[in-house]
Amino acid sequence: MESLERQGLAKQGHGSSTRPARRPRVRKNVTAAIAEDICAERYPSGSTLPRENDLCEMYGVSRTVIRESLKVLESKGLVRGKPRIGTTVCDKDDWNILDQDVLQWMGPFIADFDILGSILEARRTIEPAAAEYAAERATAREIADLENAWQRMRHSGDDPEGFTEADVTFHNVLLSASHNQVFRRLSSAMHAGLKYALHASNVAAHSRDEAIAVHGELVEALRLRDRNAARDCAHRMLDLAARDLAVERRLDEGRKTNPETPRSAASRR
Repeated sequence: MESLERQGLAKQGHGSSTRPARRPRVRKNVTAAIAEDICAERYPSGSTLPRENDLCEMYGVSRTVIRESLKVLESKGLVRGKPRIGTTVCDKDDWNILDQDVLQWMGPFIADFDILGSILEARRTIEPAAAEYAAERATAREIADLENAWQRMRHSGDDPEGFTEADVTFHNVLLSASHNQVFRRLSSAMHAGLKYALHASNVAAHSRDEAIAVHGELVEALRLRDRNAARDCAHRMLDLAARDLAVERRLDEGRKTNPETPRSAASRR
């Protein structure tokens, strides 16, 4: 999804004349642009968006496109139209965070939403069961796809981005290989959030080495149809993720008290 390139876009009110550096011409891009501004708190919760005419000027599109975009955002819980007041930004608790678009928009700012811990809790509930079912139900093709994703992780070298892409693929295939329709739907819904959660876990080289080892053991457990071993591997993966998330949170706390504290690659995204 194309993002706007902005040059110092600050919080804006009704009278703002600041414009994005590049104007999107497709409604989907306008919707994403407004959503990303909301996620970045350029429009904080409870604030009122600029008037339609101002939004048209800022994003270089017609009122029809703006209205359609606002309808999409309202359907996903980000904004609410109020008579004689305008369109206000909803509290984050009202956002549909299982919507794939919402997670995608939140992605670059996900550390600010304290959602990584919630994603980890959900994974602790889902992934061990999915691994156990996959040991029983995965097809030879699915096991081969998991093997391929694992090999990509192994050969990613010093490329944490490539490692994370392979890791996301691995976990999506694992949920699919459970042949549980609910797990498969959750895989689709959580894809964007999972990407940033895994990236936070994969920054340190030693974390990647440990993850590679346990992912390989899981592939072997599925090949042997060993349900208990598969579940155990999934638990160990999540223990590693929890440890690395705790490290990232400590770093984040350090940044709040000392702004000079270096940011990890995950937080800079």
